[in-house]
Amino acid sequence: MITSTQTLPLVQNPERLESCLKEIPAEPGVYLMRDSNDRILYIGKSKKLRSRVRSYFRVSQPLTERLTKMVRQVVEIEFIVTDTEAEALALEANLVKQHQPYFNVLLKDDKKYPYVLITWSEKYPRILITRKRQLGKAKDKYYGPFVDGRALRSTLKLVKRLFPVRQRPRPLFKDRPCLNYDLGHCPGVCQQLITPEEYCKTIQKIAMVFQGRTEELITLLMSNMGQAAEVLNFELAARIRDQIAGLKSLNADQKVALPDDTVSRDAIALAADDQHACIQLFQIRAGRLVGRLGFFAEIPSQKFGESLSSQDKNIEGIAGAILQRVLEEHYQTAEAVEIPAEILVQYPLPEGEILAAYLSDRKSRKVNILTPMRQAKAELIEMVARNANYELERSQRFADRNTQAMQDLANILNLPDLPHRIEGYDISHIQGANAVASQVVFIDGTPAKQHYRHYKIKNPQVTIGHSDDFASLAEVIRRRFREYGGGDGETRGCGDGEIGGWGDKGDKGDKGDAETRRRGDWGMGRWGDKEDGEDRIARSSSQYPIPNTQYPIPNTQFPNNKQPTTNNKQQTTNNKQQTTNNKQPTTNNQQQTTNNQQPTTNNNFPDLIMIDGGKGQLSAVVAVLQELNLLEDVRVVSLAKQREEIFLPGESSPLATNPEQPGVQLLRRLRDEAHRFAVSFHRQQRSSKLRRSRLDEIPGLGFHRQKQLLAHFHSIDYIRVASPQQLAEVPGIGPSLAQQIYDYFHPENL
Repeated sequence: MITSTQTLPLVQNPERLESCLKEIPAEPGVYLMRDSNDRILYIGKSKKLRSRVRSYFRVSQPLTERLTKMVRQVVEIEFIVTDTEAEALALEANLVKQHQPYFNVLLKDDKKYPYVLITWSEKYPRILITRKRQLGKAKDKYYGPFVDGRALRSTLKLVKRLFPVRQRPRPLFKDRPCLNYDLGHCPGVCQQLITPEEYCKTIQKIAMVFQGRTEELITLLMSNMGQAAEVLNFELAARIRDQIAGLKSLNADQKVALPDDTVSRDAIALAADDQHACIQLFQIRAGRLVGRLGFFAEIPSQKFGESLSSQDKNIEGIAGAILQRVLEEHYQTAEAVEIPAEILVQYPLPEGEILAAYLSDRKSRKVNILTPMRQAKAELIEMVARNANYELERSQRFADRNTQAMQDLANILNLPDLPHRIEGYDISHIQGANAVASQVVFIDGTPAKQHYRHYKIKNPQVTIGHSDDFASLAEVIRRRFREYGGGDGETRGCGDGEIGGWGDKGDKGDKGDAETRRRGDWGMGRWGDKEDGEDRIARSSSQYPIPNTQYPIPNTQFPNNKQPTTNNKQQTTNNKQQTTNNKQPTTNNQQQTTNNQQPTTNNNFPDLIMIDGGKGQLSAVVAVLQELNLLEDVRVVSLAKQREEIFLPGESSPLATNPEQPGVQLLRRLRDEAHRFAVSFHRQQRSSKLRRSRLDEIPGLGFHRQKQLLAHFHSIDYIRVASPQQLAEVPGIGPSLAQQIYDYFHPENL
């Protein structure tokens, strides 16, 4: 490692720069560039480290604006020597994922496109569709991300109909399979009626579909069908025949006209604006389009808004770097059989030779990376680029619609700033039974499902036959904001909502860094987050599917950087205005810079709270916020369903609004999402309670002893009236447990 003894950048100390460059070997490896705060600015690879690193500091070789800005900050260079170029490529990809350097091209995990997940880490693997890629279990395999979510679900539905696979995450019954087994949709995994080895063979066939190896799978099934027919097993042969017919129906209309249909190839192209790029990768096997994957990447330059048809070498270099990063991350997790023999790229890759050698080594045969300029292959690249441009335009229209809605809502409510984070609350129950609440979050007008929360109502007054929505909402708001009470700018917690995540069944989100509540025009101090003991809080990172802010540039990675979004500009202005009166934000930022912490941009404290209800529900919430001294820090409104009327605290009449104007429609979408999330959780709790036996609530009474009791008494009613002596007659039920069962059904005798 080459360590700098001064804080001056290397470009300002030519002697030290030359000394550092001479120590770098002319071998393949990875290099890391750091700034004066020991932050990694850039991670790169090369087959000759000395030549590559020296090229950044040559006066005769002009650099792009991005690289020039980076080189001015480099004070330290580290390097790691590898044996081969392929090892350097793999090491670089791992280091970039781990450190997320500011000047590297970074793919954004905005959870926009779905993946197919096969849980190979389980004894009986499951097949799931998810938008949240986690790398916790090495054996689990992700396929995608797929652009067309509807087509993906249709394909998975067909595959599950053709091949009997596990249908439920957990057994429906304890001692017998469910109806899916009788219908032939499940091989009886819950009762282990099939061995894990045989079940994994079925899953491997399904994985071939998502690997783009449908034709290979059909050939395999044709052979199996012939073998079954030879031994006169015509029933099995008929099932395989139906599977083949179903697989042939996939991608039947997705023929791509290419001169050589025998070569498997991938085609990748991008479209970009001045902030981010949309990349599309088409997977073509045997002349058929078998997969269309989509990626988003942050543009590492502030002047990328020029046309990609331009011959500017800087633009082509940035575009090539983005394409190379996508291909490296995509093929790093792919199996060898998924790597095509030919890859068509829109722009030349800066390290195309290293990538081709790496892929050829993994595939054990030559892999060509081509930049076609004419004929059918160039037309294919043009088609991929058009699709990427359509997707980029669609995302921009969606972002513009959300911005318009937030501006209209700010005008309606007379807000000093656009409502960056809006939270909606709703209650769901049936006559007080299984009362629950939901908290949904919209960030920049888009659902941020990683911040969703469930609440079980704990109020003892809310029971079966007696509901109280006012008290329930007051309880939820108190639990959500109780750690913010006082408004003195101290570091506090978040609330105790149960984690909602991406589904309606409480999927746990990732724990991220402490988030910061910014000071706004309503006098909010700077806040952080901390765990609250029993409270289960999921604080995710700053990556969320928001068109306006899904490509944030961290402030502390580059001191002079400015966020491109409107909210961040306004936040910067507010922070500057408060430098004199409030020194705490500056101190916190300095501490973050010193400790090299990754900043977050999604504030955990809301700019606006929306309550599903009328004046009564709003009054109950306002009383709690007044009790917590937070009413001046956050705006709260309610939306009544009947006429879509907006009520403000202390106002007897609703605001004069049109239900169809963008701001009101944004609140309606928030209200409907809160209602959906609450109802789904209520149904889940109700179904779980209906399936649960009262015997499950007795400590020490397991499934086997429950069966013994029911076999002896035939019903819970007879168990309820039985004496301790009669209960002790059941095999496996001793006197102590018999007394415990009797006490459970007769609490009045305790």
